[in-house]
Amino acid sequence: MNRPAFLLMVVLLSSASLSLAQNIAKPSYHTEGTPNGKSNGPLQPGQYWWAPRISPDGPIMILVSLPKQEMNVYRNGILIARSSISSGMPGHSTPTGVFTILEKNSEHFSKKYNNAPMPYMERLTWDGVAFHSGFLPGHAASHGCIRLPFEFSKRLFDLTKQGGTVVIGDHSSLGTSYAADPGAVLPGIHGQWTPLPSGAFHWHPERSPSGPVAIVLSSGDRMIYVYRNGVRIGKAGIRISGIGGLGNDVFTWIAQPGSTPPTGRWMSVGHSGKEERAIFDILSRRVVMNEDFQRILDGLIVSGTTVIVSDLPVSGKTEKQVRFLGI
Repeated sequence: MNRPAFLLMVVLLSSASLSLAQNIAKPSYHTEGTPNGKSNGPLQPGQYWWAPRISPDGPIMILVSLPKQEMNVYRNGILIARSSISSGMPGHSTPTGVFTILEKNSEHFSKKYNNAPMPYMERLTWDGVAFHSGFLPGHAASHGCIRLPFEFSKRLFDLTKQGGTVVIGDHSSLGTSYAADPGAVLPGIHGQWTPLPSGAFHWHPERSPSGPVAIVLSSGDRMIYVYRNGVRIGKAGIRISGIGGLGNDVFTWIAQPGSTPPTGRWMSVGHSGKEERAIFDILSRRVVMNEDFQRILDGLIVSGTTVIVSDLPVSGKTEKQVRFLGI
């Protein structure tokens, strides 16, 4: 065997050993987890759904619902995974808000709780709140962490990156209450994709008269999609000016309580660290759409409205295909 081939084999063996080192044994009392094959509906303790192939690339956003004891994972605005959880019990409640994945450790042991094993730990706060594998009894039972089925926690660990965005919500938390019912905010699997030329739009608010609104702006598709209560109610073809992409970010509108006229601010919950002003620059300077559709969008923005900006095509078309279609 020549030297280059030998060195390649060494590298491959080293990579395999590293991969095996991450294959942590499940603690006996942790819930293994069972896939249920369903992208919606109730989840029994330990059940999860995993389908990242639906949206293979793009920004990831994780919404955790404390009332439902569920986690929903979105990539490029599309639901790709969901799982049952067990959050903090009374007296040890899990905090609500927007968090960043601060640290990841596949083989973590708690210094605070008698060296308890917490495989596939993803830290959200420095005082001890994290995702990790654990026991799921069907209700909130932890000391503040978010327990996941062992198999799901392992897959999620491989999917996420340090610095990723996590929103934890209940029905009363200002600005993150939409996470209490995440399936009603962001869509599941998108339906058939039909391109629209710049300036054209479709608007069918009667399909879903009320509920939380999510807007997906895709520079890859040259389209804006509008969802209400998880149902697509409109879309518009857009033109993008300037050089370069729009980035991959998630923004949420936080209204100022009691203000007249209503005022507020855009909170960036994306991974690129863009300032809140970025979304105004994107919508006012670079994105050109039908003026009537622009007025419709302006009237939809309320507290909790989510805007996902992505350079990737929501349609599932490749960048080359999008260019070929001339949109």
